[in-house]
Amino acid sequence: MQILNWSSLSSDEQARQLSRPALEDSAMLQTQVSNIIDNVRANGDDALREYAARFDNITLEAIAITQEQLATAAANIDDELKQAIELAKNNIETFHTAQKQNDVSLETMPGVQCELRTQPLRNVGLYAPGGTAPLPSTVLMTAVPAKIAGCQQIVLCSPPPISDVILYTAQLCGVDTIYQIGGAQAVAAMAFGTQTVPSVDKIYGPGNKFVTEAKKQVSNAVGGAGIDMPAGPSEVLVIADDNANADFVAADLLSQAEHGVDSQTILLTESDNLAKRVAIAIDEQLAKLSRNDIAKAALEHSKIIVCESIAKAIEVSNSYAPEHLIIQTENPRDVLNNIYAAGSVFLGKWSPESAGDYASGTNHVLPTYGMCSSYSSLSLADFSRRFTVQELSFDGLNSLERSIVPLAMAEGLDAHANAVTIRLQQGA
Repeated sequence: MQILNWSSLSSDEQARQLSRPALEDSAMLQTQVSNIIDNVRANGDDALREYAARFDNITLEAIAITQEQLATAAANIDDELKQAIELAKNNIETFHTAQKQNDVSLETMPGVQCELRTQPLRNVGLYAPGGTAPLPSTVLMTAVPAKIAGCQQIVLCSPPPISDVILYTAQLCGVDTIYQIGGAQAVAAMAFGTQTVPSVDKIYGPGNKFVTEAKKQVSNAVGGAGIDMPAGPSEVLVIADDNANADFVAADLLSQAEHGVDSQTILLTESDNLAKRVAIAIDEQLAKLSRNDIAKAALEHSKIIVCESIAKAIEVSNSYAPEHLIIQTENPRDVLNNIYAAGSVFLGKWSPESAGDYASGTNHVLPTYGMCSSYSSLSLADFSRRFTVQELSFDGLNSLERSIVPLAMAEGLDAHANAVTIRLQQGA
C-alpha cells in the first residue's frame, strides 16, 4: 500500500487522497438503472426473467423460492454452520430487542395532551447481495430487527442461484417469501410490485452500484418505496498508534479489501514505524487470501497516511466519515470521545471489524461514501414509523390561543387562526 505523509500534502492533495473510488459515470449509471426500473414497472415478471437471463445467465422457471427448495437448503447446511448462525442471531436479537422504545404521553400544559407513538412498518423488503460473496449475515442484520419490530410481511430478494446458506438463514429469521432476483430489477420489483413480487413500504440492505442507485431512484419516485440508507461499496479506516499490532491492523484492512474491487481501506497513524510494518504485513497476508485478486485491486486506491499526531488522525477520520472505524490505540475510548462521523466503531486490538459484520450483535448495514455525517447505522427504529397525537380540552385550547392566533396572523394564515377562535367563541 502507498504510504503518504499528511503534512506534506497540499489541501487539494489531501482532499484527493480521501476521495472514494469513482463508481462509474453517474449519468450513464442513472440512465441504465432508470431503464431497468421502467422495464420492471411496465412488464413485471417478464422483465425479471429477462434480466435473470441477461445478467445472471439463468432461466427462471419460478421467481419465488418453494418450500421444497428451502427444505433442501436446510439439509445441505452442516451443524457447525447452523450453530454459528444461531449464535449470531441470538446476539443480534439481544442487542436490537434492547432498542425498543416506549411511547411518550404527557401534558405540555394543562389541557394539552401530546403523544409520540411507534408502530411497525407493514411490509418490508430485504436485499441480500449474492455474486462473488453471498452474504447470509445481511439476512440476519435485516430480518432479525424486522421480526422484532413486528413487521407484518417480510420479503427478501437475492440474485440467482441463491446460496443454501442465505435460504436457510432467511427461513430461520422468519422471512415470509424469498425471490430469486437481484440488482436494480429486484429493487424495482419490491418498490412497485409485479405479478409475483408484492410492493413494500421500505427496502433494506446493501448492494453494488446498481442496487444503490436503484434504491435512490425508487425512494424519490411517486409511488415508490422508502429506503434505509444509500449503502454502497464497503470501506474501513483504522486509527493506530505505535503500540498497535501491525498484523492485526493489516488483517483488518484486508478484511474490507476482499469485499470488492471498489472497496477502500485507509490507515491513519502517527508512527512511521507502524506504517512500514503494516505495509509489510499486508503483502505477507495478501498472498494467502483466496480472494487476493479482488483485495489487491481494492488496495490500489487504498493508502497508509502518517499524521503528525493522533489528534490530527481523528480530524482526518471525521472528515472522511468512514463506514467502519477501528481504533487501535493505547486508550481507544479517549479517541472515541472525539469521533463525530462513523458508521460503526471498533475499540482496541481484540475488536476486529469481523465481529460487527457477523456476531457481536451490532448491525452491519451502514452508510458509506461519506454519508456517516448525516446517516446512522441500521437499527430497530428503522423498521417502524413514529407519529404524534394531540388532544386538547376547551381550557387547553383557550390557553394556547394567545400563541396560536398571533403566530398564524404573523404568517398571514388567518384560516389557521379562525380554526381556533371559532371553537372558543362557540364553546364559551
